Amino acid sequence: MSNGAGDGGSRGEAVLAMFQRGTEFAKELLQENERLRKRLSDVEGRQREAVQSPQDWEKLRQELLHRISDLENEKRNIIEQLRHVESENHQFAERYVEIEEENNNLANLYVASYQLHSTLDPSEVLRVIVEIVINLIGAEIFCVYVCPEDSDVLEPVAAEGEELDAFVPQRLGEGPIGESVASGNVSCIDGASQTGTDGVPIVAIPLRVLDMPLGAIAVHKLLQQKTGFTPLDHELFTLLAGHAATAIFASRLYAQSERKLTTIQGFIDLLTK
Repeated sequence: MSNGAGDGGSRGEAVLAMFQRGTEFAKELLQENERLRKRLSDVEGRQREAVQSPQDWEKLRQELLHRISDLENEKRNIIEQLRHVESENHQFAERYVEIEEENNNLANLYVASYQLHSTLDPSEVLRVIVEIVINLIGAEIFCVYVCPEDSDVLEPVAAEGEELDAFVPQRLGEGPIGESVASGNVSCIDGASQTGTDGVPIVAIPLRVLDMPLGAIAVHKLLQQKTGFTPLDHELFTLLAGHAATAIFASRLYAQSERKLTTIQGFIDLLTK
């Protein structure tokens, strides 16, 4: 009997515990339901407040539009500054290329000048002059003239682009080439096309030393990639005229001294035999 009563008490306690847990769960549900009702009420209240205050929405809309306008202005200013910076960078890049090209030309001129004055062989001097005219001036068709001593005729001695026979001798003081050598002034047709017309060169460079005419360089056509003459080219004409003329003059003196030395040596050998 006592065991049966004990089992009944245990079952009663278990049922009571379950009932209590159910009560607590129901209480929690009621509390959560109340919280959700309150939250829904707050949301509905804000919605009613918004509906009741359209001026607030208009004010907010105006503020947003103003902010959007400010952002668009900032965007335009940034884009404009970026374009300005890109333009400056492009200009700097172009100027850098120009400076590099000028430095390269000056370096080439220095090397060419050294080559001109490093030999006293007349044929070697002419070869260097031809290379300078091709590489630095950018000439495709040109002729180098030399004026013999006690003569007023410029004889063609080296040419590029055409046979040497295609170039006729020029008389001092006559025609563009002869007038350029007689006056000592470079004759250049600025703004001309790449090719001279009617045998008239687009540039004639006189070669003179101590007011003595030695020859000329006449350019009749430029290379395809050369569209005209730059200020640096005009400086190059003057420098080339001086250096080439000096080189020709020095090689001529050396050749004369060699001939005289050979003649004297032959005379001495004849006397000593």
